[in-house]
Amino acid sequence: MFNGSLVALITPFDENNQIDEQGIKKLVEFHIKNGTDGIVPCGTTGESPTLSHEEHKKVIELTVKAVGGRVPVVAGTGSNSTEEAIDLTSTAKDIGADGVLLVMPYYNKPTQKGLYMHFKTIVDKVNIPAVVYNVPGRSSVNLLPSTLAELAELKNIVAVKEASGNLEQMTEIMYLCGKKITLLSGDDKILLPVLSIGGKGVISVVANIIPKEVSLMVKEFQGDNFHEAQDIFMKTIYPLSRAMFYETNPIPVKTAARLMGLPAGSLRLPMVDMEDNHFRQLKNDLERFGLLEG
Repeated sequence: MFNGSLVALITPFDENNQIDEQGIKKLVEFHIKNGTDGIVPCGTTGESPTLSHEEHKKVIELTVKAVGGRVPVVAGTGSNSTEEAIDLTSTAKDIGADGVLLVMPYYNKPTQKGLYMHFKTIVDKVNIPAVVYNVPGRSSVNLLPSTLAELAELKNIVAVKEASGNLEQMTEIMYLCGKKITLLSGDDKILLPVLSIGGKGVISVVANIIPKEVSLMVKEFQGDNFHEAQDIFMKTIYPLSRAMFYETNPIPVKTAARLMGLPAGSLRLPMVDMEDNHFRQLKNDLERFGLLEG
């Protein structure tokens, strides 16, 4: 249902640090023009932890309207509170999102049974396709392949965004789940290996600045043009993906977007501007890859 290059969209802010509505429209057009296969607002890269509930819902609504059905919109609606996630998920469905991205509950560290019940309760309450987002580095708990295999039996769990960085775990997911669930990479740096074990795409940070390349790379792989896909990955996607993590995401990618003249604006605290040495390094990378004037 969801495959190819889906961008984890940044949330642009205006000079008053409020949501830049026109900026969202411009970003959506930029991605549609450059072949992005799906838009994912209000994820980690979209600074969802610093959006109020009202702003969160507004960003989803603005994105859905801007996309206008041209590509799927998978709205970030996860929370460490099951009831809160149900509320956001229900709103996303009413707004017209095509699916939702449900991040692992963070901070409260549920057991595997608790994780299963969390996701099951959400998708039982709201009938919308859901992508489970496993990101142990931010949630402090890891969704085991055996638990995901149980979730894959539920009709609304259609995909997993795997950001554990553990290729063996992802291989076990493919072994246990087969075609019951779509594996999406949650880490641009290992996109090619994930595709090689049966992944169908990526929810991407770096696609914010090189959407054409990420989309083309996945399409080349899916078209059995492995060497072409490998060439794009090694020459562009991999090195720029590393640059996106000179500091905590989304600091570098939002800085890069701003340098490129894309709608971005400032970061919201507790995210702060890049350290000078990292900023210079990022700027040099953008120039080297032709994304900035020298």
